[in-house]
Amino acid sequence: MKKIYLIIAPILIVLIAGCSMPRVDLFKATPDPLKEYTLEGAGADKILLIPVNGMISDNPKKGLISTSPSLVEQVVAQIYKAEKDKQIKAVLFKINSPGGTITASDLLYHEISAYKEKTGNKIVVSMMDLATSGAYYMSLPADIIMAHPTTITGSVGVISLQPKVKGLMDKIGLGVDVQKIGKYKDMGSPFRNTSEDERKLLQKSMNDFGGRFIGLVKKHRQLAPQAIAEISTARIFLADEALHLGLIDKIGYISDAIKETKKTAKISEDAQVVVYRRAEFPEDNYYNVAGAAFENLNISLVNIELPEILSARAGFYYLWPGAIATD
Repeated sequence: MKKIYLIIAPILIVLIAGCSMPRVDLFKATPDPLKEYTLEGAGADKILLIPVNGMISDNPKKGLISTSPSLVEQVVAQIYKAEKDKQIKAVLFKINSPGGTITASDLLYHEISAYKEKTGNKIVVSMMDLATSGAYYMSLPADIIMAHPTTITGSVGVISLQPKVKGLMDKIGLGVDVQKIGKYKDMGSPFRNTSEDERKLLQKSMNDFGGRFIGLVKKHRQLAPQAIAEISTARIFLADEALHLGLIDKIGYISDAIKETKKTAKISEDAQVVVYRRAEFPEDNYYNVAGAAFENLNISLVNIELPEILSARAGFYYLWPGAIATD
């Protein structure tokens, strides 16, 4: 009887406690709306701080038990909300990203450019650890690009990711029978080697995508031919190298970027620095990396996201591959 009591008692305690505790819906389908929170300042004018963290993609982020909006959706939602607030005079993007897909990177470039044109507000970028490839691409409309002293940027180029399993399949005796109409219908297939003429076609696409990237760098940065030649190698640069080439405008910390934003937007020193969140964070500050996803403090211990590279698909990327393993 005593053993039965020891088993039943904890269950009853949990059930009773559950009746008196607030309900936590781990699988909530609809996120809470974005709310504005002030990090500092009390003036009438506002600077909106938007964090951009991780691989740039328009695919939702899948965790072990939940799915959150894509990085593109998160950023665009904040831009659209900012358009409606006339007190916002500038947007500061705090970027820590190795880049991402070419389309997602271009979407953010387009939306930031459109916001700037519609509102006339200033755009400033503050780079953290990484702002390479597609992350640099989306930064190009900015009035000022500032890098942290230890930032890695550059990697202005395009890369194609095409997994191949033919060698493994040959070892285990597996094959795929393909029926097709059109010579190049299965171009890029992981089940066979790429032919020479297919490589030429793929390289042409790479050249076009890379040319678009370099063209936008020329348009926005107005660099010397020697600098363009160096940047076109798609190598990465440290902050001081990027400054020397003209890829960035200044080197400084996030607090310096805030001061520079106020100066560029010609607003007072007591201007508010605000963020859009779906949940309130105690002692919130500039270094909080939370974005506009499903921020729910009640499930933070179990809302574990899978590495983003596991969801990367074959295709063309504005991405520094050296950061994939740690992204």
